[in-house]
Amino acid sequence: MDLSQRTIVLFDFDGTVADTKQAIIDTATQVLLAHGIPKDKLGDVSRLIGPPFPEAFSQIYGLSAHEAAMVTKHYRLIYAGLGLSAWPLFEGVSDLVRDLRNAGKTVCVATSKRQNVLDQALADEGLSHAFDLTVGKPSDEPFTKAQTIQYILDNLGALPQDAVMVGDRHHDVEGATACGIPCIGVTYGGTGDFAELSSAGACRVVDSVAQLAEVLLG
Repeated sequence: MDLSQRTIVLFDFDGTVADTKQAIIDTATQVLLAHGIPKDKLGDVSRLIGPPFPEAFSQIYGLSAHEAAMVTKHYRLIYAGLGLSAWPLFEGVSDLVRDLRNAGKTVCVATSKRQNVLDQALADEGLSHAFDLTVGKPSDEPFTKAQTIQYILDNLGALPQDAVMVGDRHHDVEGATACGIPCIGVTYGGTGDFAELSSAGACRVVDSVAQLAEVLLG
Protein backbone atom coordinates (compact mmCIF):
# COMPACT_ATOMS: atom_id res chain seq x y z
CA MET A 1 0.00 0.00 0.00
CA ASP A 2 1.54 3.30 -1.13
CA LEU A 3 0.26 5.65 1.53
CA SER A 4 1.98 8.63 -0.09
CA GLN A 5 -0.84 8.63 -2.64
CA ARG A 6 -3.48 9.28 0.00
CA THR A 7 -4.68 12.87 -0.28
CA ILE A 8 -6.09 13.26 3.24
CA VAL A 9 -4.01 12.75 6.39
CA LEU A 10 -5.66 12.59 9.80
CA PHE A 11 -3.48 12.99 12.90
CA ASP A 12 -4.31 12.05 16.44
CA PHE A 13 -3.10 14.77 18.84
CA ASP A 14 -1.83 13.33 22.14
CA GLY A 15 1.33 11.32 21.56
CA THR A 16 1.27 11.99 17.82
CA VAL A 17 1.35 15.74 17.24
CA ALA A 18 2.21 16.84 20.78
CA ASP A 19 4.25 15.25 23.57
CA THR A 20 1.50 15.34 26.19
CA LYS A 21 2.32 12.11 28.01
CA GLN A 22 4.01 13.50 31.12
CA ALA A 23 1.52 16.31 31.68
CA ILE A 24 -1.40 13.89 31.39
CA ILE A 25 0.23 11.37 33.74
CA ASP A 26 1.18 14.00 36.34
CA THR A 27 -2.24 15.66 36.32
CA ALA A 28 -4.18 12.40 36.37
CA THR A 29 -2.01 11.04 39.19
CA GLN A 30 -2.68 14.16 41.24
CA VAL A 31 -6.46 14.00 40.86
CA LEU A 32 -6.70 10.23 41.35
CA LEU A 33 -4.72 10.43 44.59
CA ALA A 34 -6.94 13.33 45.72
CA HIS A 35 -9.96 11.15 44.90
CA GLY A 36 -8.69 8.53 47.32
CA ILE A 37 -7.12 5.92 45.07
CA PRO A 38 -3.97 4.59 46.81
CA LYS A 39 -0.70 5.22 45.02
CA ASP A 40 0.07 1.50 44.84
CA LYS A 41 -3.23 0.94 42.99
CA LEU A 42 -2.59 3.45 40.22
CA GLY A 43 -0.48 1.17 38.05
CA ASP A 44 0.45 2.54 34.62
CA VAL A 45 -1.36 5.87 34.50
CA SER A 46 -0.41 6.30 30.83
CA ARG A 47 -3.24 3.87 30.07
CA LEU A 48 -5.46 6.95 30.28
CA ILE A 49 -3.86 8.33 27.11
CA GLY A 50 -6.05 7.36 24.19
CA PRO A 51 -9.58 6.69 25.41
CA PRO A 52 -11.80 9.77 25.89
CA PHE A 53 -12.48 11.33 29.27
CA PRO A 54 -14.47 10.81 31.43
CA GLU A 55 -15.02 7.23 30.21
CA ALA A 56 -11.31 6.46 30.54
CA PHE A 57 -11.44 6.79 34.33
CA SER A 58 -14.29 4.28 34.46
CA GLN A 59 -12.67 1.85 32.04
CA ILE A 60 -9.26 1.82 33.73
CA TYR A 61 -9.98 2.60 37.40
CA GLY A 62 -13.53 1.31 37.74
CA LEU A 63 -15.00 4.67 38.75
CA SER A 64 -18.74 5.19 38.47
CA ALA A 65 -19.96 7.62 35.83
CA HIS A 66 -20.52 10.24 38.55
CA GLU A 67 -17.06 9.74 40.04
CA ALA A 68 -15.42 9.83 36.62
CA ALA A 69 -17.18 13.10 35.84
CA MET A 70 -15.95 14.63 39.11
CA VAL A 71 -12.37 13.46 38.56
CA THR A 72 -12.44 14.74 34.98
CA LYS A 73 -13.66 18.17 36.12
CA HIS A 74 -10.80 18.36 38.66
CA TYR A 75 -8.34 17.13 36.01
CA ARG A 76 -9.36 19.80 33.51
CA LEU A 77 -9.10 22.61 36.05
CA ILE A 78 -5.44 21.73 36.54
CA TYR A 79 -4.57 20.71 32.97
CA ALA A 80 -6.02 23.81 31.32
CA GLY A 81 -3.74 25.99 33.43
CA LEU A 82 -0.53 24.27 32.37
CA GLY A 83 -0.28 26.12 29.07
CA LEU A 84 2.53 25.31 26.66
CA SER A 85 4.18 22.90 29.07
CA ALA A 86 1.20 20.56 28.64
CA TRP A 87 1.50 20.09 24.88
CA PRO A 88 4.94 20.70 23.37
CA LEU A 89 5.11 19.64 19.74
CA PHE A 90 7.29 16.73 18.74
CA GLU A 91 10.30 17.97 16.80
CA GLY A 92 9.60 17.96 13.09
CA VAL A 93 5.80 17.74 13.29
CA SER A 94 5.20 21.37 12.35
CA ASP A 95 7.47 20.99 9.32
CA LEU A 96 5.75 17.75 8.33
CA VAL A 97 2.30 19.35 8.43
CA ARG A 98 3.61 22.23 6.28
CA ASP A 99 5.22 19.83 3.79
CA LEU A 100 2.05 17.75 3.52
CA ARG A 101 -0.05 20.80 2.74
CA ASN A 102 2.57 22.07 0.28
CA ALA A 103 2.25 18.69 -1.44
CA GLY A 104 -1.47 19.40 -1.91
CA LYS A 105 -2.75 17.16 0.86
CA THR A 106 -5.61 17.95 3.22
CA VAL A 107 -4.32 17.66 6.80
CA CYS A 108 -6.63 17.22 9.78
CA VAL A 109 -6.61 16.46 13.49
CA ALA A 110 -8.94 13.72 14.78
CA THR A 111 -8.68 13.41 18.55
CA SER A 112 -10.67 12.40 21.61
CA LYS A 113 -9.39 15.51 23.39
CA ARG A 114 -12.13 18.06 24.13
CA GLN A 115 -12.50 20.56 21.31
CA ASN A 116 -11.91 23.61 23.49
CA VAL A 117 -8.66 22.15 24.87
CA LEU A 118 -7.51 21.18 21.38
CA ASP A 119 -8.21 24.71 20.16
CA GLN A 120 -6.22 26.16 23.06
CA ALA A 121 -3.28 23.83 22.44
CA LEU A 122 -3.13 24.59 18.71
CA ALA A 123 -3.37 28.33 19.38
CA ASP A 124 -0.59 28.16 21.97
CA GLU A 125 1.63 26.37 19.44
CA GLY A 126 0.78 28.76 16.61
CA LEU A 127 -0.97 26.01 14.68
CA SER A 128 -4.53 27.31 14.62
CA HIS A 129 -4.40 27.66 10.83
CA ALA A 130 -1.87 24.91 10.08
CA PHE A 131 -4.53 22.23 9.65
CA ASP A 132 -7.47 22.18 7.26
CA LEU A 133 -9.85 20.75 9.86
CA THR A 134 -9.43 19.96 13.57
CA VAL A 135 -12.04 17.87 15.35
CA GLY A 136 -12.10 16.96 19.02
CA LYS A 137 -14.78 15.71 21.36
CA PRO A 138 -17.64 18.24 21.41
CA SER A 139 -18.86 17.32 24.90
CA ASP A 140 -18.61 14.59 27.51
CA GLU A 141 -21.30 12.59 25.77
CA PRO A 142 -19.93 9.36 24.23
CA PHE A 143 -18.18 10.12 20.92
CA THR A 144 -15.82 7.47 19.64
CA LYS A 145 -12.67 7.83 17.56
CA ALA A 146 -14.51 6.16 14.68
CA GLN A 147 -17.25 8.80 14.91
CA THR A 148 -14.63 11.55 14.91
CA ILE A 149 -12.92 10.13 11.83
CA GLN A 150 -16.21 9.58 10.00
CA TYR A 151 -17.29 13.14 10.82
CA ILE A 152 -14.17 14.46 9.11
CA LEU A 153 -14.63 12.25 6.04
CA ASP A 154 -18.26 13.34 5.73
CA ASN A 155 -17.36 17.01 6.23
CA LEU A 156 -14.75 16.80 3.46
CA GLY A 157 -16.96 14.73 1.18
CA ALA A 158 -14.15 12.17 1.11
CA LEU A 159 -14.06 8.43 0.54
CA PRO A 160 -12.13 6.00 2.77
CA GLN A 161 -9.65 5.31 -0.02
CA ASP A 162 -8.67 8.99 0.02
CA ALA A 163 -7.47 9.00 3.63
CA VAL A 164 -4.91 7.66 6.07
CA MET A 165 -4.91 7.97 9.88
CA VAL A 166 -1.83 8.51 12.07
CA GLY A 167 -2.01 7.62 15.76
CA ASP A 168 -0.17 6.26 18.78
CA ARG A 169 -2.71 3.94 20.40
CA HIS A 170 -4.87 0.97 19.42
CA HIS A 171 -7.94 3.22 19.68
CA ASP A 172 -6.69 5.15 16.64
CA VAL A 173 -6.11 1.99 14.62
CA GLU A 174 -9.47 0.50 15.55
CA GLY A 175 -11.33 3.74 14.84
CA ALA A 176 -9.68 4.04 11.43
CA THR A 177 -10.38 0.41 10.61
CA ALA A 178 -14.05 0.88 11.48
CA CYS A 179 -14.15 3.68 8.89
CA GLY A 180 -12.34 1.61 6.26
CA ILE A 181 -9.07 3.56 6.25
CA PRO A 182 -5.52 2.39 7.07
CA CYS A 183 -3.67 3.65 10.13
CA ILE A 184 0.03 4.31 10.61
CA GLY A 185 1.08 3.69 14.20
CA VAL A 186 3.73 5.89 15.81
CA THR A 187 5.83 4.94 18.83
CA TYR A 188 7.91 8.12 19.24
CA GLY A 189 5.48 9.42 21.88
CA GLY A 190 6.25 6.59 24.27
CA THR A 191 2.63 5.52 24.68
CA GLY A 192 1.59 2.70 22.36
CA ASP A 193 4.33 0.26 21.35
CA PHE A 194 4.91 -1.85 18.25
CA ALA A 195 3.08 -4.87 19.69
CA GLU A 196 -0.04 -2.87 20.59
CA LEU A 197 -0.24 -1.05 17.28
CA SER A 198 0.58 -3.95 15.01
CA SER A 199 -1.79 -6.33 16.78
CA ALA A 200 -4.55 -3.73 16.46
CA GLY A 201 -3.99 -3.75 12.70
CA ALA A 202 -1.73 -0.79 11.95
CA CYS A 203 -0.53 -1.00 8.33
CA ARG A 204 2.85 0.50 9.31
CA VAL A 205 4.54 1.35 12.61
CA VAL A 206 7.22 4.06 12.70
CA ASP A 207 9.39 5.29 15.54
CA SER A 208 10.27 8.79 14.37
CA VAL A 209 8.70 11.80 12.69
CA ALA A 210 11.28 11.45 9.91
CA GLN A 211 10.10 7.90 9.17
CA LEU A 212 6.51 9.09 9.21
CA ALA A 213 7.36 11.76 6.65
CA GLU A 214 8.91 9.13 4.36
CA VAL A 215 5.75 7.03 4.49
CA LEU A 216 3.36 9.96 3.94
CA LEU A 217 5.37 11.82 1.32
CA GLY A 218 7.25 9.01 -0.39
